[in-house]
Amino acid sequence: MSDQATLINLTQCLLESIAQGHWEAYCELCDPSLTCFEPEAVGNLVEGMDFHRFYFDLEHQGGRKVQTTLASPHVRILGDTAIVSYIRLTQSIDAAGLPVTRSSEETRVWHKQDGDWKHVHFHRSSAPQ
Repeated sequence: MSDQATLINLTQCLLESIAQGHWEAYCELCDPSLTCFEPEAVGNLVEGMDFHRFYFDLEHQGGRKVQTTLASPHVRILGDTAIVSYIRLTQSIDAAGLPVTRSSEETRVWHKQDGDWKHVHFHRSSAPQ
């Protein structure tokens, strides 16, 4: 498998771990010093896993079905670092029982450490609905 295909697969696995509430799988893919900019951080750079764990636990207590699609992925490899940019489509059922699709623009940075790719930084912006 090429590095590009591997990185797209790892990114999809990362998104599935989020959608399914698998904290351990998420941690396996991430460097403990993960940094991010995302809407929940209200403009602040967040470092580490604790911030994410809170939302992870909160969102997955209800056991709701969620499907995530990685659309239009673009991979750029720069030595032992890679950038994966894409549109994330998240499908779920709202409180009224109707299907809802949310969209976000995401960039994930991966770093090869001891032969394995680890997720080290991301930026997520909500896309216009």
